[in-house]
Amino acid sequence: MAAEHHSSSQDHRRRQVHEGPQKHIVSFIMSILLTVIAFAAVMGGAEINRAFVFILLITMAVVQVIIQLAFWMHMKDRGHVYAITGIAFGFIIALTGLAAVVYWIWW
Repeated sequence: MAAEHHSSSQDHRRRQVHEGPQKHIVSFIMSILLTVIAFAAVMGGAEINRAFVFILLITMAVVQVIIQLAFWMHMKDRGHVYAITGIAFGFIIALTGLAAVVYWIWW
């Protein structure tokens, strides 16, 4: 049993060493590209349909959040159950508040 624990510890260290900065560089470049595309879409003004720009911005924002959480906040790694649960709970609370405001305005 101790040998299994030791080998899993070695695998964990090997994964940490193997990841290196490459994934951070790629995620940083992706974040920059998403920001440039969003800026270009907004600056496009009258040439681009407003509904398309809105949908594009929301989609890129969701992708940006996933990139930030997975690579910069390391939520893709094990041991982040409480953080992920807290984020999900906060998201549910925010959606509930938004629904209440929309309901209150349209009532």
